[in-house]
Amino acid sequence: MEVYSTEEQQAEARKRFFRENGTSLIAGVVLGLGGLYGWKAYNQSQIDSAEAASDAYTQLISTAGQENSDVLAKSDAFLTEYKDSSYAVLAAFVSAREAVDAKDYSAAKEKLEWIVTNAPKAELKAIATTRIARIELAEGNFDAALAKLNTTLPEAFKAQVEELKGDIYLAKDDKDNARLAYQAALDAAGETQNQLLQVKLDNLAVAQTL
Repeated sequence: MEVYSTEEQQAEARKRFFRENGTSLIAGVVLGLGGLYGWKAYNQSQIDSAEAASDAYTQLISTAGQENSDVLAKSDAFLTEYKDSSYAVLAAFVSAREAVDAKDYSAAKEKLEWIVTNAPKAELKAIATTRIARIELAEGNFDAALAKLNTTLPEAFKAQVEELKGDIYLAKDDKDNARLAYQAALDAAGETQNQLLQVKLDNLAVAQTL
């Protein structure tokens, strides 16, 4: 950088600098302020959206569990409008439960499949998957139930999945595979005590000796 020996030279240099760069400086300040206010506006928009989703979710589940519940009827619109909110998956689980209580298993599976497709976490997808399998089991769709469980699920669900497979095989009167599945569930559970699972396995062993 040049060194200016007199005040006049320094003043002239400053004037020349602003003549040459003033527009860029002003534009930079405007863009900077615009970015700041834009970021604040974006944050406020996110807050407003979250509050709207929260209010809508509260209204949606206000009748859950009641005789004349309208959760299932309103759930489609909620999932469409608030698909990207953290309440969407919760709403889908609640509406699936309402459908099961109403014995509308097709609607229940539809909501749970929505979760499998849209949930942000593998654990939530796994919960929905096992619930679909339980519905298929209740409907007597044993092969469909097993197919649903033969997908990639988190390791933490292995014991639960294997026990459910055992229940399905037992319902199919396939005692050999039921025993193998129950044993796999017991092994996966490790130190976690599951007395009901042990009873299932023991009862199956007794039945096979008779």
